[in-house]
Amino acid sequence: MKLYIVTGEPSGDLHAANLAHELKIYNSILKIRAWGGDRLIAEGVELAKNIKDTAFMGFWDVLKNLRAIKSNLDFCKKDILNFKPDAIILVDYPGFNLKIAQFAQQQEIKVFYYISPKVWAWNKSRVSKIKKYVDELLVVFPFEVDFYQKNGMKATYVGNPLLDEIAKGNFEFTYHIEKPIIALLPGSRKQEIERILPQMLMVVNDFPTHQFVIAATNSFSKAYYQSFIKEKNVSLVFDETYGLLYNATAALVTSGTATLETALFNVPQVVCYKTNWLTYVLAKNLIKIKYLSLVNILIDKLVVKELIQSDLNQNTLKQELELVLYKNENILLAYKKLKELLNKKGASKNAAKFITDSI
Repeated sequence: MKLYIVTGEPSGDLHAANLAHELKIYNSILKIRAWGGDRLIAEGVELAKNIKDTAFMGFWDVLKNLRAIKSNLDFCKKDILNFKPDAIILVDYPGFNLKIAQFAQQQEIKVFYYISPKVWAWNKSRVSKIKKYVDELLVVFPFEVDFYQKNGMKATYVGNPLLDEIAKGNFEFTYHIEKPIIALLPGSRKQEIERILPQMLMVVNDFPTHQFVIAATNSFSKAYYQSFIKEKNVSLVFDETYGLLYNATAALVTSGTATLETALFNVPQVVCYKTNWLTYVLAKNLIKIKYLSLVNILIDKLVVKELIQSDLNQNTLKQELELVLYKNENILLAYKKLKELLNKKGASKNAAKFITDSI
């Protein structure tokens, strides 16, 4: 059996790698070719394209890179035809992957979507495309089952893969702890880091009794991060985000999957988000939900403060960080409820079994 996996971001690479590992347990002679990164490579998967060449974020960034995206799409389609997979597994990355789903259907190749697009948040026009081009939806949030059912589709909740990743207990942390740690999670994309990290760093001198530590990614050099830190007393750890969260007292977190990871480690947080003006205006008109962070979306309540655009400034960030450091009981109670809500382990294993049994 041959499977072709397409993902375009670091989080997708992580979840796709865990899925590939479980798939190979069910079928030891399985051949997998994928778009991904280091995690998939570590699982012995042959890469067709590295995600370093595919991650574009926001409307403006997409517009600037339309030619590269078109080239990537053309290459992916040709590569699929050459590989001749029995099925395609799409992992998140909806702008690109829904086009691949359409192509796969035209070629009569079965399509599984693992970690489905967040169409419940925005761009509900994609619902009709999912219904038309995707054979099986494997979702990682319980409420998505009801959402898709209301839109005439069956979806299977397999559990949330972050629960399994955290359960592994791989919390390596090489930093020597001298003061209580405030973790800075500025994101993994260059556009996020350049807009949000400088804002996070503005409050460093306001908390002299704490040590600020950035969760850095090996995609960027130490010198790159140092260009933002400059003379501030801020440390770096590379690819040790879970170790950092395990040891953190509080966190400033760029909106995205990291907000849920931070919650699963019971770390009180302030959610930060800032993008260019055009992307913000367009997104504000498209987003159909009350909250930006996954924590608030899942609980359906403002549990963690969201500082967006102009609200993300030194004064508000200082105020909110003080609150989560010293008045965080309600946040921790909500985190407990969140874990009970997700309440299904073995996402990668469950998804692998479902896919294997369905081909």
